[in-house]
Amino acid sequence: MASAWWPCLTLALLSGLAASGFPRSPFQLLGKRSLPEGVADGIEVYSTKINSKVTSRFAHNVVTTRAVNRADTAKEVSFDVELPKTAFITNFTLTIDGVTYPGNVKEKEVAKKQYEKAVSQGKTAGLVKASGRKLEKFTVSVNVAAGSKVTFELTYEELLKRHKGKYEMYLKVQPKQLVKHFEIDVDIFEPQGISMLDAEASFITNDLLGSALTKSFSGKKGHVSFKPSLDQQRSCPTCTDSLLNGDFTIIYDVNRESPGNVQIVNGYFVHFFAPQGLPVVPKNVAFVIDISGSMAGRKLEQTKEALLRILEDMKEEDYLNFILFSGDVSTWKEHLVQATPENLQEARTFVKSMEDKGMTNINDGLLRGISMLNKAREEHRVPERSTSIVIMLTDGDANVGESRPEKIQENVRNAIGGKFPLYNLGFGNNLNYNFLENMALENHGFARRIYEDSDADLQLQGFYEEVANPLLTGVEMEYPENAILGLTQNTYQHFYDGSEIVVAGRLVGEDVNSFKADVKGHGATNDLTFTEEVDMKEMEKALQERDYIFGNYIERLWAYLTIEQLLEKRKNAHGEERENLTAQALDLSLKYHFVTPLTSMVVTKPEDNEDERAIADKPGEDAEATPVSPAMSYLTSYQPPQNPYYYVDGDPHFIIQVPEKDDALCFNIDEAPGTVLRLIQDPVTGLTVNGQIIGDKRGSPDSKTRKTYFGKLGIANAQMDFQVEVTTEKITLWNRAVPSTFSWLDTVTVTQDGLSMMINRKKNMVVSFGDGVTFVVVLHQVWKKHPVHRDFLGFYVVDSHRMSAQTHGLLGQFFQPFDFKVSDIRPGSDPTKPDATLVVKNHQLTVTRGSQKDYRKDANIGTKVVCWFVHNNGEGLIDGVHTDYIVPNLF
Repeated sequence: MASAWWPCLTLALLSGLAASGFPRSPFQLLGKRSLPEGVADGIEVYSTKINSKVTSRFAHNVVTTRAVNRADTAKEVSFDVELPKTAFITNFTLTIDGVTYPGNVKEKEVAKKQYEKAVSQGKTAGLVKASGRKLEKFTVSVNVAAGSKVTFELTYEELLKRHKGKYEMYLKVQPKQLVKHFEIDVDIFEPQGISMLDAEASFITNDLLGSALTKSFSGKKGHVSFKPSLDQQRSCPTCTDSLLNGDFTIIYDVNRESPGNVQIVNGYFVHFFAPQGLPVVPKNVAFVIDISGSMAGRKLEQTKEALLRILEDMKEEDYLNFILFSGDVSTWKEHLVQATPENLQEARTFVKSMEDKGMTNINDGLLRGISMLNKAREEHRVPERSTSIVIMLTDGDANVGESRPEKIQENVRNAIGGKFPLYNLGFGNNLNYNFLENMALENHGFARRIYEDSDADLQLQGFYEEVANPLLTGVEMEYPENAILGLTQNTYQHFYDGSEIVVAGRLVGEDVNSFKADVKGHGATNDLTFTEEVDMKEMEKALQERDYIFGNYIERLWAYLTIEQLLEKRKNAHGEERENLTAQALDLSLKYHFVTPLTSMVVTKPEDNEDERAIADKPGEDAEATPVSPAMSYLTSYQPPQNPYYYVDGDPHFIIQVPEKDDALCFNIDEAPGTVLRLIQDPVTGLTVNGQIIGDKRGSPDSKTRKTYFGKLGIANAQMDFQVEVTTEKITLWNRAVPSTFSWLDTVTVTQDGLSMMINRKKNMVVSFGDGVTFVVVLHQVWKKHPVHRDFLGFYVVDSHRMSAQTHGLLGQFFQPFDFKVSDIRPGSDPTKPDATLVVKNHQLTVTRGSQKDYRKDANIGTKVVCWFVHNNGEGLIDGVHTDYIVPNLF
């Protein structure tokens, strides 16, 4: 697919008046002749630079914008960058008057509540959201004092993918005002050598472009520079607005003297494979087309136009058929037919006659097309050395016949049986794109959204051209046994002309000279094996090009590709497999500082004299399904708030988070060591959780100074005949009275029907009972020789929505919604902790503002949670009194 990788630079500048709701007149801006040129509303953006280094297709891009507030009051400056959907942000820094505020990549849930709180308080926050077909927009705003300077710097990385024989770098340029120093500077380094390099801009004439643009390439190096002067940026000779508003594109390809190229740097390798000059493998195509009522009008007309063009490209060795679905299914022919001139003419007549009608039966349409391909192969109607593909186009969701997405996926997966790929084209936004994508991915294809636009027919034709010319089928990339770790995907059903297969991995051992790669595949006439070896002398020469490359580029390329593929696999995974894929992708995202769908970037920046978090987040494809209005843009990038959660940790501190109130309640339980407390009991699901209290090594007999914690937890499910005892030393699982014992030094996942238990070495344990009940036990370890303190446990309920309304216990009683009201906030005995009146469960209580820690993500530092503290062992908040919850033993 095309790989757009460039940023759009949009500096939206709001004055204090505009931000307060007063309209801004453009004539006011033009009238301030005393200010330097290029100043808009008091803000001068005096420099914008995009610096890119592309090494072996891996692009490392830094966007830097510098501005100064020339007004005599504080102004708000917004920094917008459009970047490719396939890119990962790796850093963002904000520098104000020489002080730099760096970005940190964290697990998404850690940063999420800070983001939501900032937005709910009307504060600015950074986000990334979908923006058009290829791009996502990153936005962040900051108040800049009069006379102050601010620098925004965003870094992102992406692997460029070969599409129709070239790599395309796409830049949306839109600074919205004249910029004194505007520059795009790109260095490309390709060890295979650059075969062609070009650049063009949609917003500027060729004469003007020629004087502002320089491009050159020689051997392994290429360079592009675009540096328009202020006069060249003007929309007319006397204008003060910018004509830089459109697309800037760089296109290049590399020499292909051999089918592949292997590169090794610092213990990591990458293998690029793109053979040329092979005969095209004949293909058997089932076109499964939606002709339901919603396709009426322009959509169906554009589909017909695209199919007529596709028929022009069919080769006589190909076979095809059309399967049309609405409320029922019809076909052009009973079986696949060869693309002879006579049959193609008849096919054109059939396509022109297609009419819309009825409902949408995706399931039966797909199964008919798949069955037709299977039957053609079984009955030897198609050449032995041919390959089959299904192309399905729809504009809506299934609403007749089998309409459950998961059941349709299952039916299609079973029917295809891994024999050929499925490509799904989603026309417009009124459909479940995730369903189409997941179904295509698990059948070795991909999905593509077709945008409702004047060029929809060209989009359809463009997709077909990508898969029109298979050169190899059953491609397997083989490497030395026991010499590779962390290998990315190395088997592919097809290699299509004009594309490229990329495989990366980590090397074991030092002997790289013996490294060899074999690529096996079935061609149109025979089976092929390509062998690639590493030219280490060439690689050593390449590494000397320090001006052009960043040293660990292959390692980062490997991490990028691995994360991308883990996230794709995760879309169709369940249970333990999904958890493992998530954990692997998250670990790599954090290690390599990538903002992925599992992570967010947090930037601490000043705002009203207090720290505030600006967060960069990455949406999925469906984030663009609904048009985004500016007023709602803060909310579009994030998933809805998670379930409320409840936990007990520390001394023991019970925390009840109530998202509807954006607040929390907390209380302590003071009991002697050895006491067992009932935390959760659900008579419907059979789940119970009890915890036993321990004390410090030298405990105080005085309950007011005594420190106690949970040292043992017992989790049981009577219906499953399952028990697990968790201590600070080990975890023991009884399944139908058969014990299994694990250490906190293990990293292990245990699964059975309706249960998943995952131990993360020396960190935590996650227990899930199906979809809807998940607990996390956190291990707190202290210095073994500490004279007083000892190891203890924290218990967190992160999902309880499948537990019944009859659930009770110190935590369980709060799983159902309850209401409370806080009023009369007043100074307390501690000046830093105000008191208030809490009305809850028909009780009026005096509570104190305090804070506790949430240790789910980090058992050492924790995240601060502000709460209203209920005194006297939670009296008035919990049902009854705390002694009602004492039980004789863990089970």
